[in-house]
Parts: sequence; structure tokens; C-alpha cells
Amino acid sequence: MSRRPPEPVELIKQRRDRALAVLVEAVPYIGFLGVSFDRRGDELTGVLSYDPKLIGNPLLPALHGGAIASFLEVTAIMELSFTLLWDDVETGRILADSLSPATLPRLPKTIDFTVDYLRSGLPRDAYARARVNRQGRRYASVHVEAWQDNRQRLFAQATGHFLMPSRDD
Repeated sequence: MSRRPPEPVELIKQRRDRALAVLVEAVPYIGFLGVSFDRRGDELTGVLSYDPKLIGNPLLPALHGGAIASFLEVTAIMELSFTLLWDDVETGRILADSLSPATLPRLPKTIDFTVDYLRSGLPRDAYARARVNRQGRRYASVHVEAWQDNRQRLFAQATGHFLMPSRDD
């Protein structure tokens, strides 16, 4: 009995990149904020590109707390959603070629989201990574950390709880 050869890595990467691009395109607010996502394997890093419209206190200047909180929440939701979507694509429940914003599964809904502002966000690009602490069928808990120049010097972190979409939706 012969085994099928493994799928070329390049095809897997293309499917993952396509799934992420469609997921990001489905949330217009991500584009408005200027957030993009860098994917390495199964790890996502959110990138908030600096824009003067994000400044809350022009005297310092510092990023607006609402922009920071939105960036962290979007990163958490994208991490959860990408994990779910990737599982669906890899198991064949969803075909990668048929993905579009209209055909995506529903996104997780925020139950609560608590942000700790550790220092002022400087007028430059910011980065964030989310870690799923617990994910069940109905509920997920996520921790997000944000930094600018040095990964060890966080300027904000957050914990969020999310209602997971039904797998039947």
C-alpha cells in the first residue's frame, strides 16, 4: 500500500495566506486603523502602522488609548478566527478557493476586554501578539501583548473573553 506524498509546503503557505487575507478583508475597521498581520507558520503578529490620526495627546505625542485598545482587540479576534478558519480549511469543511468575506464563518463576539496601559504609545509602528489561554466550543480567553521598539518593553496588554460562533453558522 503506497502513501500519498505530502502536499508541497508552498501550497499550504498559499492557502494560509489566502485565508488570512480574506479574513482581514472581511473586517473594514482593520483597514481603517491601518492594521496588517504578519504570519509566520501559525503565529500572527498584528502591525499597527503609525498614522497621525492615531495620536490622542498631541503634546506628548502619544497614541490614543482607544486606538490601542482597538488594535489589541482586533489582534485577539483575528488570532481566534484564523485558528478556527485554518482548522476548517485543513479538514476540508471549507475550500480555500471558495473563501470570500461573504463565505467566511462568523467571527467571535467580545464578552469583555480589559486593557492595561503600561506606558505611552509613541508615534511609531506598534506590534501585538495574542495567545489563546483557553478555547472551547462556546467561550475563549485570550491574552494580548503590544510593544513598539523592544518586545520586552510592552506598552499595553489586554485580556479578553469571547463568545465563540456556533460551528453550524
